[in-house]
Amino acid sequence: MSIEARAAGMSGYSAAGVDSISRSQVVAMALQRAGVEAVVHEAYDRGADGVGAFLNLAPNGMDALRVLDLHEVVGEAGFATPTIRLFLGEHRRLREFSLVGARTDGLTSITLNRGDLYARLRDEAVRRGILIEYGKRLVGADPDADGVTARFADGSTDRGDLLVGADGLRSVVRTLIDPGAPDARYVPLVNTGGYVRGVDIDTEPGVTRMMFGKRAFLGVVGAPGGEVWWFCNVPQRRELSPAELAAISPGEWKSRLLDLFADDGDLPRRVIGGTESPMLPWNTYDFPRVPTWHRDRMVIIGDAAHATSPAAGQGASMAVEDAVELARCLRDLPVEAALTAYEGARRARVEKVVAHGKRNGDQKGVGRVAKLLLPLVFRLMPDPDLRWLYDRETPWEAPAR
Repeated sequence: MSIEARAAGMSGYSAAGVDSISRSQVVAMALQRAGVEAVVHEAYDRGADGVGAFLNLAPNGMDALRVLDLHEVVGEAGFATPTIRLFLGEHRRLREFSLVGARTDGLTSITLNRGDLYARLRDEAVRRGILIEYGKRLVGADPDADGVTARFADGSTDRGDLLVGADGLRSVVRTLIDPGAPDARYVPLVNTGGYVRGVDIDTEPGVTRMMFGKRAFLGVVGAPGGEVWWFCNVPQRRELSPAELAAISPGEWKSRLLDLFADDGDLPRRVIGGTESPMLPWNTYDFPRVPTWHRDRMVIIGDAAHATSPAAGQGASMAVEDAVELARCLRDLPVEAALTAYEGARRARVEKVVAHGKRNGDQKGVGRVAKLLLPLVFRLMPDPDLRWLYDRETPWEAPAR
């Protein structure tokens, strides 16, 4: 997916970029807010309505969306989930965590479907006059002193003053910027999830119930309307290839999940067993550090620059923060200085989030003996102070330096 932008309120200024499914619309709207008109080039030949699982948007991500007047549009597509209640097995309660921090502005964490998020952002981008072109898979780029020419698989090209790559974990723009860029790191977990009706999960609205099973980790949350949304993280030491993942049948996968939770009480059996077809598994990856974020008027944001484990609950929020910060820097500074300022403002924070997600994910993969010690660990461990994560206010009005 790519973006190309033309002058809009900045004399002689334009930009181009590349993105994964819903990030591009946020980048385009952030650039538009900064006075830069963006055109989105989507790699796929259609939209992403109904595609994907569900995700969390934390209050810091909602704060960044508020700068773009998108927080209400997005918030209406999901439901508030400000609390995590953590258990060992089905019944032994370990701790309760807030996903709000010390905020007093009413912003909270929300849970929503990826497809619904995409549809809301796409419709709003179109309403704001942003052009989205489909079937434009980026294959190369030719930067020069005045801008960048993007080349697509269908033989077409487009040109702008800047190429913004938010094209995800396997970013083309990242390798264009740095052919020696590191590969993503495999985190030894596979993920799955699903939706089920008619199951009582014994939690009030807004509480996500998570449990360490003996062999896997389960999270469940009640959505409005009576549906239960659930996810599962399964330890998997060896990285499975795409072919191996694709070879797992839905029936085989459901049976394996039920076996993994066979000794963990009735809740997993009711949730997973009641799901007609759980989502087939996918691997977990992150990027501890991507050395080079920009070169020759090309720059990466979001997962392309700093993918984090889903255990952080921050992937989408970090991408939104990136988009707004990049737009702020481009609003106030010449292109090269803006890219340097953007990276300087973002790198330390996002790498701290990646490390936070890795620690959370590692806890889910501990062995049975270590899990027996979890009650003692949580009793002795102070409540984590995550205000640095959730309380961030997006500095749109302050000039970029």
